[in-house]
Formats: sequence, C-alpha cells, structure tokens
Amino acid sequence: MKPSPLVSVEWLSDHLTVSSVLIVDIRSAENGGRAAFEAGHIPGAVHSDYAADGWRITEGGAGGLLPNAAHLSALLSHIGITPEHHVVIVSAGEAASDFSAAARVYWTLKAAGHQQVSILDGGLRAWQDAGQPVENGPSAPAANQPYPVRLTEDLRARADAVERSITGADATLLDGRSQAQFDGRERSPQAARAGHLPGAIHLDHSRAIQPGTGRLRPAAELEQLFEQVPPGPVISYCNTGHLASTNWFVLSEVLGRPHVTLYDGSMSEWTQDLERPVATNAG
Repeated sequence: MKPSPLVSVEWLSDHLTVSSVLIVDIRSAENGGRAAFEAGHIPGAVHSDYAADGWRITEGGAGGLLPNAAHLSALLSHIGITPEHHVVIVSAGEAASDFSAAARVYWTLKAAGHQQVSILDGGLRAWQDAGQPVENGPSAPAANQPYPVRLTEDLRARADAVERSITGADATLLDGRSQAQFDGRERSPQAARAGHLPGAIHLDHSRAIQPGTGRLRPAAELEQLFEQVPPGPVISYCNTGHLASTNWFVLSEVLGRPHVTLYDGSMSEWTQDLERPVATNAG
C-alpha cells in the first residue's frame, strides 16, 4: 500500500517500532541542529541537517540545486536509508519554513527514486505537544550499502522549461515567496535581481500553513486556497526551491494535481543570466 504523503502524530506513534519505518529528523542550526536533536528527539530517529548535510547544493552562483546521483547516494547511505524503508521526515514544526524544509527533503527523495516517504504533519512540535515520548543521545544510523539512486526528471523543472512557459504558456508559473519579493519591492540576497518570472501568479507558501505552527491547513481549506492555480501543468518556484516546495507538495501530493514540478534553481539560478527577463509590479 502506498504510504500517505502526510502522516499524523497518531500514525507515527502506532508505527514507532515498525522496522521498515525510518524517522529522519532534519533540524538545522536555526532550530538547534545536532545539539537540539541530541537533547531530545522522537525515539529511534536519525538526524540529517537540512542546511549542512548537502540536501541542496550551490553551483555556478545558483543556490538550492538538486545534487547529482553520486552525491545523493552518499547522503542517503550515510543516513542509513535503503529502498525498502518508509522514510518519515520530521522538521522542528515551529514555522512555515520548517514545513518547506520537510517538503524539499520529500521532493529530493522522490526525485532520487525513493518510493516510500512521508512528512510528519506538525513536526517535532506536534509530537511533543501531544505528550509523546522523546529520547536523547546522538544520531546512530545503521551502516548501509550505497543507495541506488535513480534520478527522475518528472518532478523537476529546468530553466528551459521555464523559458517555454514564459514564451508559450506551457505551464503556470507559481511564485511562493512574499508579496514584496514578488512585486520587486524587496530582493532576497540569493537572487541577483528583484522581481518575478514574467506571467507568474503569486501564492505565498505560508498561507498553506496553520498560523504559528508547522502544520498544513486541512485539505478542504487547501483546495479552496489553491483554486486560483489554473488547471494544467504547474512550475513552482521561489528563490532557491525551498519555500516553493510547500506549494509543490500541496498541489502534487495533497491535492493530487498531475504535472506539477519544482524549479529547484528558482530565482537564484534564473537571475544569474542578465538576458533572462524579470518582471516587477509598479507602485
């Protein structure tokens, strides 16, 4: 049976001792990183720092890119992931960006060919708020053979696909950043120029998250929120393919929309080439 993309605290509690379930805690420095993991984590979890362990790479001045197969194989093997594992990704669960981190790891595992993967809705905070047990101590992943990564391009959009969507409307371009960054009134240091992809529509990723948490809104609310995204192919983007992972996850994995891809390079890659167009909103 195909695992649900999003699992509850109750589900994970019931499956905590199932040997095929591997819990991966992805807290990075902003959430205390390895020290926070060692001070308290879900029993049996292993730790992989989302920011420091190479889930995304910088290349040619662009940040947030999907690593190559050899890099991913080493990363997954180090964590102890095998193709047979049902991986459950656990973020800190404190804010919308935490869910984005979990969604990006989810997308990366899927892009690497891993079939069984889920996100714990609400992350560690939801687990602790429910009074579930935690344990302390270092991460102790099991030794593992090199993971047989089989990269798929089905979930990924590259710059040429973005170009075709700008000139020929092949796909809806969905910007998941703040309104100020979309308009061009503010610029992330990760993007060389302010503004958005020409023709893009805007939906701030944080609107999909229940305020003050790292938990997704109920499916019915998400359906209503994402009604503004036209039918047909969608390319989700932001600055580095981080925040946009939430919109990708909601559309593709929760709402079941086909042909939804993530532009991992996003504005960080796009704006490196000064000949590529960038639009702003006047005012």
